[in-house]
Amino acid sequence: MKTEHIDIFIIGAGLSGIGVAYYLQKNCPQKSLAIFEGRDAIGGTWDLFRYPGIRSDSDMFTYGYQFKPWTDRDSLASGDKILNYLTETIEENNLTDKIRLSHRVKKMNWNSDTALWELTVEVNGQIKNFTSNFAICCSGYYDYQQGYQPAYKNQQEFKGEFVHPQNWPESLDYNNKKVVVIGSGATAVTLVPSMAKQAKRVTMLQRSPTYIASIPMQDWFLKLMFFLLPEKWASRIVRKRNIIRGNFYYYYMTKNPEKAKKKIAKEQDKLLSPSIDRKHFKPSYNPWDQRFCLIPDGDLFDALNEGKADIKTDIIDKFVDNGILLKSGETLEADIIVSATGLNVKILSGIDLTLDGEKVSFGDKMFYRGVLLEDIPNLGFVFGYTNASWTLKVELVSQYIARVINFMDENNMSVCVPKDISQVKRELFLNLTSGYIQRAQEQIPKQGAEQPWRLEQNYNKDKAQLKGVEIDDGVLQFF
Repeated sequence: MKTEHIDIFIIGAGLSGIGVAYYLQKNCPQKSLAIFEGRDAIGGTWDLFRYPGIRSDSDMFTYGYQFKPWTDRDSLASGDKILNYLTETIEENNLTDKIRLSHRVKKMNWNSDTALWELTVEVNGQIKNFTSNFAICCSGYYDYQQGYQPAYKNQQEFKGEFVHPQNWPESLDYNNKKVVVIGSGATAVTLVPSMAKQAKRVTMLQRSPTYIASIPMQDWFLKLMFFLLPEKWASRIVRKRNIIRGNFYYYYMTKNPEKAKKKIAKEQDKLLSPSIDRKHFKPSYNPWDQRFCLIPDGDLFDALNEGKADIKTDIIDKFVDNGILLKSGETLEADIIVSATGLNVKILSGIDLTLDGEKVSFGDKMFYRGVLLEDIPNLGFVFGYTNASWTLKVELVSQYIARVINFMDENNMSVCVPKDISQVKRELFLNLTSGYIQRAQEQIPKQGAEQPWRLEQNYNKDKAQLKGVEIDDGVLQFF
């Protein structure tokens, strides 16, 4: 069987993979490049999820690429708009020929003798072999095949339709139906107002509340910039404003949690009817212990105020034939139950990764500068921000990897591998209390207590460090 060689291969043709491909094509034009996408379409998350109202939960001026400013006026965008944006990006930057759809990477083995990655790839049911000098994982952090699904007592007793947002049936008819959405995260707060437009009634059932904040689709500053300036200039200015504002809010809220709680409650009081019990909006944790839920122009609050939707904070006892019996004794009647209960984390898309035949455990490794992984040669990893737009990290990771690859070429080196030469103390990389993170901590690489193993979760700090840092720092070793 013939083995094809590619200098750089990227796993995943979603937002991260397309962004990385752009920067590497630009900064490493001497290298051959390919994006392997396991599914039959580009877009990742934005092609996979098809539930009503699917949209971004980060503002698009920072979620979009710096090299292709987001020029739509709305801060949050629908899945269709994001897919169109990605398609335009591919076409405008001649990336179409770089993308190989239905190429699912099954196994990666680093061969120290040849200094190459050996890839086993399933292509339309056939196995093909590839080799590559450098690999970059851009496949996100969750299982694309199956979302997280708790086991509900007596679920089989329910006579209606039961769905998970990750596997939304196109034929699902919820017009004039009673719907219960289980969950309180980004998916739930998107589904409820969207389904409430057609459903008879939608109930959001949460075990515990989440911090929810309304964001204007077009605030006064955005409108002014687009009125005064050309689209791309306006977009770049709004992007910078949003980065600064996002950092400020994050650090203010984490340093002053009690003040932040009062501020959040005050803003909610402006938008919620007095008749709605505020207990449903008072989480037991501090702001940013879990991600915030952003809602466009207060759409969830509008649905609640208008009586098209309601919210319950309770615990499921069991399913019954006509809905859900709660611990409180109340029965929520439903024709349709949507289990918006989150994701299953799956690092590197579940690819079997080995070094000279020895299996690698990601949970035992540390991130080096938030880009490479300890003891693993020539492997880049895009893991975006949890407190800001994911794509901000894509830009930084891509340009740093390009610098590393060019440094190796200039110095006739073929291997780079980060080594923990100082025995740095290891810490959790993600200390969010979200269920999907807690369930997967053993899978997720760690961070160190000090640089270059420390991750700041701060775009401006990371940008200064990654763009200015010396490549050959003694920790990143070259051969």
